[in-house]
Amino acid sequence: MSISGILYALPAIAVLALLIIVHELGHFMAARLQGIYANKFSIGFGPVLWKYQGPETEYALRAFPLGGFVGFPEEDPDENTIDPKDPNLLKNRPILDRAIVMSAGVIANLIFAYLVLVLQMATVGAPQADKPGVLVSRIVSEVTAVGSQVADLGIKVGDTVFFDQKFDYTYNSSANTANLVVKPSEQVVQLPVQHKSEGGKPELAKIALPKNTAVSIELKPNAAMRYGIKPGDVIVSADGRTFGQAIDEQGSLRKIIEVNPGTPIDLEVQRGDQLLTLAVTPAAIASGEGRIGAGLDANGALTRKRVSGLTAFSAAANEFQKIVYDTVAGFGMLVSRFNTVASQVAGPVAIVAAGSRITQSDAANLFYFAALISVNLAIINILPLPALDGGHLAFLLLEGLRGKPVPSKIQDGVMQTGLMLLLGLGIFLIIRDTANLIPQ
Repeated sequence: MSISGILYALPAIAVLALLIIVHELGHFMAARLQGIYANKFSIGFGPVLWKYQGPETEYALRAFPLGGFVGFPEEDPDENTIDPKDPNLLKNRPILDRAIVMSAGVIANLIFAYLVLVLQMATVGAPQADKPGVLVSRIVSEVTAVGSQVADLGIKVGDTVFFDQKFDYTYNSSANTANLVVKPSEQVVQLPVQHKSEGGKPELAKIALPKNTAVSIELKPNAAMRYGIKPGDVIVSADGRTFGQAIDEQGSLRKIIEVNPGTPIDLEVQRGDQLLTLAVTPAAIASGEGRIGAGLDANGALTRKRVSGLTAFSAAANEFQKIVYDTVAGFGMLVSRFNTVASQVAGPVAIVAAGSRITQSDAANLFYFAALISVNLAIINILPLPALDGGHLAFLLLEGLRGKPVPSKIQDGVMQTGLMLLLGLGIFLIIRDTANLIPQ
């Protein structure tokens, strides 16, 4: 990695470190404010790189930055002289007090995410498109037949093409066929093509088409083609829902399409000076979701608009709600479609790489990046899995139902096994994501 690459990565690393500190501070402060002993505050796991012994607590930085922990005296009985029956030991507190401590990290991350969004709204502002509506930036379709001239260029049957406003298409409804049309141009036109791959990752290439030359590429018609959507169209509304300038409006339209497979959607479409009404029926894919075969983007250049006063809090609340909803939906998709979604799970290296790209393009987006990762960290930790906060809360729930704690040997065994699995997953993701960053 170059020096500039390292410098761009530093803000993302700082954001991750800050989020870990916020999470562990939540646990730590929840314990301290209730008078519960907390004798260790650590960022990272494994060997100690640096530590400071305070009056009551040891603060440490450890070798593996995959999280952190707050330690309690009862976890190391040989290292402290506190009476095992002391009411200020965590294990001797009522279930509610312990639940507050265990859930405080998640709560701290959620509060932090909201406050970051408030700060974003009031300072750099929220990004938005300079025009309302959702832009159809490209149509996506599979090649079903090619002429000899196109075949010589490297385009073959089974490839996927992504064509924008420099292209058009003709559709024959009786034969259910479509043909790609290159609009007249004095310049060479680039056609993005994803070559069909027998194994491994599909290759994406840009094929230069001869200028002012007719090409013959037959396409498999998708819903966008069958119902007349063109590249460059602006979708003004869908089923009565009007789209504004927010950058996530295309996400809202995408969800409307996904939940309506086989059901007509009434679209208002702006095409130049014309306002058209199209009834488009999304096709159902294997997962059961609807697709129309069109790329959707914000309409126009992105700008930022500051929000002042109390409006910043309500705007931040709306954005926070969307992030939480999308994050929960993403985890639900991971469970329901594990085979196809698991490869998209990102570790710390991939997260830092994404943060580095954000820093290079627009550092102001680090606010949203911090809020997004903070919410994700909260949702992950609340899952009822060993070594996570949700795992501890699950044991507290069992204790409440049984009327007595789960034996400590069982708890320790489950938590230690979970911790090893978590560290193993973290190391695997670091190695995989690092390998993906190396040019092939």
